Amino acid sequence: MTERVGFIGLGVMGAPMARHLLAAGHPLTVHSRSAPPVDALVGDGARRATTPAEVAAASDVIITMVPDTPDVELVLFGEAGVAQEATTGSLVIDMSTIDPIRTRAFAERLALGDVAMIDAPVSGGQVGAEAGTLSIMAGGPDEAFARARPLFEAMGSTIVHVGPSGAGQVAKACNQLVIASAVEAVGEAFVLAAKAGVDPAKVREALLGGFASSKVLDLHGRRMLDHAFDPGFRSALMAKDGRIVVSAADGLDAPIPGFRAVAERLEAMLPAGRGDLDYAALVTLLEDEAGVDLRAES
Repeated sequence: MTERVGFIGLGVMGAPMARHLLAAGHPLTVHSRSAPPVDALVGDGARRATTPAEVAAASDVIITMVPDTPDVELVLFGEAGVAQEATTGSLVIDMSTIDPIRTRAFAERLALGDVAMIDAPVSGGQVGAEAGTLSIMAGGPDEAFARARPLFEAMGSTIVHVGPSGAGQVAKACNQLVIASAVEAVGEAFVLAAKAGVDPAKVREALLGGFASSKVLDLHGRRMLDHAFDPGFRSALMAKDGRIVVSAADGLDAPIPGFRAVAERLEAMLPAGRGDLDYAALVTLLEDEAGVDLRAES
């Protein structure tokens, strides 16, 4: 049987993800704080819901894609939340990026009502969401993952069952640690080149041919040289993800000395008024400190 799917949170990632599910033939009920993406999906054949509870009542599987841990908790357990109307045997899939420990607690609370939960954060950004090529890292019971997999296949191209509840969020924390660290490293390399009087665009071209080559160097490196900082993925959200990484590391007594410095740089974007820029704009802090502008150097 085709699962009835509910989707809560239709931002730059959630809206195209929901559209892929609709295109795959799933009866879709949608809810979001902003009306335009709901209107657009309803125009394509989805059903509108006014609360998360209404989504749950109309769905076999409820997917959430919202900004932060408190948002997920509110959607699931707040007034008119999913838990109030989720039926026995239904499945919640949280595709947000949130705290792994809180994720496990959410799964335990839902299980009391015989509702399973999969945590399935994604990587690939807006481009991957629109193309249906996201990397999906999932945590939760085997049976629940098997049930969710056909839905994941409509939204992503790399789907990995990482482990039990919370494991998907741990994998996403690792993902953000690596990506944000790489963005900072690329920015530092470009500014070093500029300070030495060497064209950073030529440095990028040379590095792309060797072991330093990466998607971050290719895509975000180009953004840095062009100052093309329209998100993408906002610096404020990456700073939030940085807090999740640091909190998880503190709770597990895991050393992350390099990333702690990067997390501080991400936080510095907010008082600088750059939280709405793509996180590739981390390089602008370095430019300010070095007194260079990569656009003039490349």
